[in-house]
Amino acid sequence: MMAISLSTRAALRLALLAQLLAVGHASAAEYQVSLSSDLIYAEHDGTKLLGDLYLPKGRIKAPALVAFHGGGWRAGNRGFYRHWGPVLARNGYGLFTVEYRLGKPGVYPAAVYDAKAAVQFIRANSGKFDIDPDRVGLIGDSAGACLAALLALAGDRFTSAYREDANATTPISVKAVIGFYGIYDMLAQWKHDMLTQSRREDLAQSNHDLIVRPPDSITEEFLGVSPTQNRARYLESSPISYVAMDRSADRKEVRFLLINGGRDELVDPETQSGAFFAALKEAGFFAQRITISEAGHFWVSDPFVSHPRSYNATVATRLLRFLDSSL
Repeated sequence: MMAISLSTRAALRLALLAQLLAVGHASAAEYQVSLSSDLIYAEHDGTKLLGDLYLPKGRIKAPALVAFHGGGWRAGNRGFYRHWGPVLARNGYGLFTVEYRLGKPGVYPAAVYDAKAAVQFIRANSGKFDIDPDRVGLIGDSAGACLAALLALAGDRFTSAYREDANATTPISVKAVIGFYGIYDMLAQWKHDMLTQSRREDLAQSNHDLIVRPPDSITEEFLGVSPTQNRARYLESSPISYVAMDRSADRKEVRFLLINGGRDELVDPETQSGAFFAALKEAGFFAQRITISEAGHFWVSDPFVSHPRSYNATVATRLLRFLDSSL
């Protein structure tokens, strides 16, 4: 695990930005970037699901990532990865950043099926986009990291819906997962949400704030039930539940890079990234973890330059090195 102090981050950022287009795949000096916007990767229940595809011009059979944005399964959009797309493409990697249904239309497991369809679309159309179907990985932040890890470890379990999809029979078969401050244990996140709410209520009471606020749990809203109503749903939707199970050929070689901030108050670093990392290592998966000590939550969409909290630049070199050895 790596912790980076505030004092060293500024100096590192300047050096990293200078190297950003020269690291990554050994043969990728600097590719030009092509962008295909508003690609329809599936249509579920009347909703057209869209994505933007960044590709390195001239690279034959490029490796590629499918990106799932965060936002607690209730907000966010594919634009979260608009800064990562060009950087990855210039270094020789494709990036398909997608939108999936949010809120009630995306209540579990609908969003999972949407995300799965995006991966199937890329693999099924690999020839059209000159992508290597055997070198596909996933990247996501927060709720999106949950979707990425869940698909990598248990995507073959989600088969009961949308069997009419054009690419429904295409296997997931991903090689790598990058998760920014992800939710990997839904029950632990629910407990964290409840504790946070309790603290807010105590503070409101001490301040003589008598406004009654409804409970707010991102996991309970997404899953549609509390753990007392359906504990099994919390377990089956948690990536950590599948780590210790017998590993199939499709997932035994999946490699993980987990990235989180040390000051994340929305998603607890240790009960999520920390616990998931430990479980992966214990089960024999290849896994790396980066912790940025001063970082909080919601920064994967920040620009790499001209921004006071550009943590993306801090992790870029190690992320690209991870891809170079894993995808």
